[in-house]
Amino acid sequence: MAHPAGSPETTPTRFRAWPLWAALAGTAGFIGTVITDLRPQGEIDAIANGELYRVTAADMVELDPTLARYGYVAGVVAIVALLVFQAVWRRNIESEFTRSAGARAVSGGIIATAGGLVLGYGWRGGLATYLGPESHNYSPDGLFIYYMLTDFGAYMPWLGVVVAAGGLAWMAYVERNVSRVLGAFCGLAAVGTLGAVVVSGVPGLPGGLMPLWLTIAGIWLAVGRSRITQRPLA
Repeated sequence: MAHPAGSPETTPTRFRAWPLWAALAGTAGFIGTVITDLRPQGEIDAIANGELYRVTAADMVELDPTLARYGYVAGVVAIVALLVFQAVWRRNIESEFTRSAGARAVSGGIIATAGGLVLGYGWRGGLATYLGPESHNYSPDGLFIYYMLTDFGAYMPWLGVVVAAGGLAWMAYVERNVSRVLGAFCGLAAVGTLGAVVVSGVPGLPGGLMPLWLTIAGIWLAVGRSRITQRPLA
């Protein structure tokens, strides 16, 4: 039975809560990747003075296990939020726009990032453990191996979110399912970040940029007007 015109079931609302999972993932990811980035004090001081510094195993005693633990916890929140966002995206968007290549690119990019971050943040959590309660298990040389794994470990997986940004741009300009303004923002983020990685050769650049993009895009989808989020409720 059809609902009467203008009823709450048929009138689209401006706000949708589910895209905020993306905003949560981006915010937690920025904290876990950038804000709690783990560096020895000697390197931090050298950067502040505009000097070069070579990190060695001897610097491992200067690492802060509490900061590493905070980064790990924020990373876990980001991973969970990414996977929940992918699930609700698949339910709300992929199930309705079944022929949308862009929607599938968003979903695939999110899954790729979440999978990579399981390792990246996992190494951060392992380093926090071996710096703290289990500090007797490894020598500075062993800790240095963990440190090297965490150097770009939480940064590189955000490349998948670059693909997701490109998918949203495709949905805006080819499939006409997303706001063109949001699509332009997504396209600039995707092309700019990917171009910077190719030109600079620095694989960790997505981790410094894409969590912020994801936060903004999630809020934009929640409060903005796009076909994919403003469908009438059944």
